[in-house]
Amino acid sequence: MPIRQLSETMINQIAAGEVIERPASVVKELVENALDAGASRVEIVTAGGGLNLIRVTDDGSGIPEQELTLAIARHCTSKLSDSIHDIRSLGFRGEALPSIGSVARLSIRSRTAGGDSAAEIGIDGGRVSAVKPAAANRGTTVEVRDLFFATPARLKFMKGERAESSATSDVVKRIAIAFPAVRFTLAGADRSTLELPATSDTPEGRLARVAQVMGKDFPDNAIAIDAAREGVHLAGHVSIPSYTRANALQQYAYVNGRPVRDKLIAGAIRGAFADVLPRDRHAVTVLFLSLDPSTVDVNVHPAKADVRFRDPGLVRGLIVGAIREALAGAGIRAATTGAAGMMAAFRPGAAPYSHAGPANGHRSYEAAYHASASGGFDPLRSAQRPLDMGEARAPRNGFAENEQAAFDTGPLASTDVRAGMAEPTEALLGMVLGAARAQVHENYIVAQTRDSLVIVDQHAAHERLVYEALKNALHSRAVPSQMLLLPEIVDLPEEDAERLAMHSETLAKFGLGLERFGPGAVAVRETPSMLGETNVQQLVRDLADEIADNDTVETLKERLDRIAATMACHGSVRSGRLLKAEEMNALLRQMEATPGSGTCNHGRPTYIELKLTDIERLFGRR
Repeated sequence: MPIRQLSETMINQIAAGEVIERPASVVKELVENALDAGASRVEIVTAGGGLNLIRVTDDGSGIPEQELTLAIARHCTSKLSDSIHDIRSLGFRGEALPSIGSVARLSIRSRTAGGDSAAEIGIDGGRVSAVKPAAANRGTTVEVRDLFFATPARLKFMKGERAESSATSDVVKRIAIAFPAVRFTLAGADRSTLELPATSDTPEGRLARVAQVMGKDFPDNAIAIDAAREGVHLAGHVSIPSYTRANALQQYAYVNGRPVRDKLIAGAIRGAFADVLPRDRHAVTVLFLSLDPSTVDVNVHPAKADVRFRDPGLVRGLIVGAIREALAGAGIRAATTGAAGMMAAFRPGAAPYSHAGPANGHRSYEAAYHASASGGFDPLRSAQRPLDMGEARAPRNGFAENEQAAFDTGPLASTDVRAGMAEPTEALLGMVLGAARAQVHENYIVAQTRDSLVIVDQHAAHERLVYEALKNALHSRAVPSQMLLLPEIVDLPEEDAERLAMHSETLAKFGLGLERFGPGAVAVRETPSMLGETNVQQLVRDLADEIADNDTVETLKERLDRIAATMACHGSVRSGRLLKAEEMNALLRQMEATPGSGTCNHGRPTYIELKLTDIERLFGRR
């Protein structure tokens, strides 16, 4: 087949395949255009999951009538200066509108602030109509109908209406977090209305917008982040270790206001929480990176979802260091959701009974009538019986000593500290974890503060304390190493061997001694003693891969930390050990002084706090 020039429509459809993946992609491009135009209000309407209709209306600066034709032409934009390295807007390619118009029915109606009237232009499957007068308020309305009608094959790859609507909602939420001063509305026959009122572009306003998107629980369980290094500024919020999710969908990252899904940022977040979260749990984060546009390349992905940093090691180090410092400085905190779950467990529910009754658990008098009509009074069938009598036996003779024997717990254990100690001082009650009052089930410490009840898992808590002590001892000096009887020669690509040699001094601090051994190989002479017998070949290759990706040697450090975690698990206070009052209070004080002690090494919470107001609410006092 001879080489030939593709038609303009075919070129636009190819571009649409890169930029317009699904209806959510269209919404993203159009909302970004509205924000670049300075809109303070953005309204989105969809139908059929966005395949039938997408309409985006804004109150931005509008498009002059004479520029409407250029707006739907490829590579025409008002957002880019003469340098591709100085991008300060969300959009810059000039491909979105012509790409959408090549696969759908697109109309643009716009009016500038100083315009007497509006103008409209349409493009139907690549065919452009003439500009005509229209009626509209200041701003722009872009309407997209019958998405992918010109490329029917693409419709086969679309998911269901609900899935496409959900993807659109996620896109709007991600963008809205970065623009708290803009009001967003997402509505349509295919969805429930999402309204995000404008707040203010201040730290408080940004947190309020985050609460609108992520729920009111997040601000109560979040830690503020604010750090800078070598011209890179990081701000935002991360969740405390005991407030997690089963996936990473609620990890939001922004680079110069642009929402991104970058694996370097995701890896840095994962590394920062590695010590405090289990592998199947994920932190909730909202992070904003601000840096010189010339030091980040946003032109590496057609949809601008990925970015590339000039100094990825600097960015990763800033994120990991800032999050770990914030977690250490936040002290000990329990997630508010833990108390909510505890409240739900304590709240009395309806006892099982045979007849259908009101949902609130109250038994009807009709049930009492039927019970009495069936042959005398039976307390087990009485509609007025206590809620917990469903499985009980009615006393037959005497005072039912056998039933009462179930409440005889024998002599009180010595761990009931109320019997062996004076009332706690005001100083202890004022501490974060309060004063120990008792030990129950030989594993849980019950403590009291001025306004709450605290339950501590003694094994999980002491496990974290031992782990942190082992880590501090491990990283405060060079890790002991063991000399190999014969050096292990590891063959690698030349670039990997060079990277390892450049990091040899850092690796030596962790007990791994290696050096170059000719072209494309390294010789390993020492390994960390803590690792015992290890697969040196695999360890070195894993390190080489990590250095290539992130320019760090965290793999070796993480392996050593995992060994320390195992040692801490076996060396901590075991469940079933009786503790004296002094030991319990000492454990509480150590927890308060140790960063990250709110969770154990496996990510489980070490304590739960129930406020006095919640307890009073359980008993109907509030």
